[in-house]
Formats: sequence, C-alpha cells, structure tokens
Amino acid sequence: MKKRDRILKNREFSSIISQRRIVKTPSYILYWQPREQDHPRVGISVGKKLGNAVHRNLVKRQVRSMVDCIFQFDEDYDTILIIRPVYARHSYQENLEELRNARKRLGQTNRNMKRGNRKHAQ
Repeated sequence: MKKRDRILKNREFSSIISQRRIVKTPSYILYWQPREQDHPRVGISVGKKLGNAVHRNLVKRQVRSMVDCIFQFDEDYDTILIIRPVYARHSYQENLEELRNARKRLGQTNRNMKRGNRKHAQ
C-alpha cells in the first residue's frame, strides 16, 4: 500500500469516523465516507488491547498486505479499518477472508447509499 493511498492524519480519521457509516465484523470495524481526493485511501488503527508496539506494528503490516490483495483502489470511498482484539485469535487466512467479506459488504452499502436507499446504510 503506497503512502499516497493511506489516511495518516488524526483529523481525517475523526472526520470519517464521525460520519457513522459503518460495517462491523468480529475482527474489524470499517468506517467509510465518499472520497474527497482523486483516489481512495485507507487508514488502519490498531488499539493497545491487541498487544505491545511490536505486535501492533506486525498487525498493521499484515493488514496493509491484506488491503493490497483485496482493495482495487478504484473505490468511490475512503475507509478506516479499526482492528479489534479478536483479530489476534484468528489465523492470517481467516482474517483475510473476513476482511474480504467486509469489503464486499462495504461495496454493497456504498452502492445502496448512491441509489438513495438509506435503510441499508448501517
């Protein structure tokens, strides 16, 4: 994942999270909003409950690798991935598949919002 494809600033994280457009899974919480720049971006947040700094950085590297596999970077939205503590109990393949499914749900939710069907927005 290239640096230009990442959300790095705290105010950008807060802005997206405050929109409350959300997709939840056991290992992830995905917040999204329509993109403001000419390309979609992804932000990753790993809380301290997951472990020490070394472990959290390992998890971020793994998730960035998963994002490279799953995201096309032609989406119409920016995404924040919050990693839940359950992530540590699953294998890499299980986490990859769960993120893939969450990404599909996120795409469906985004399409429903474009059509004006707000019932499926959350």
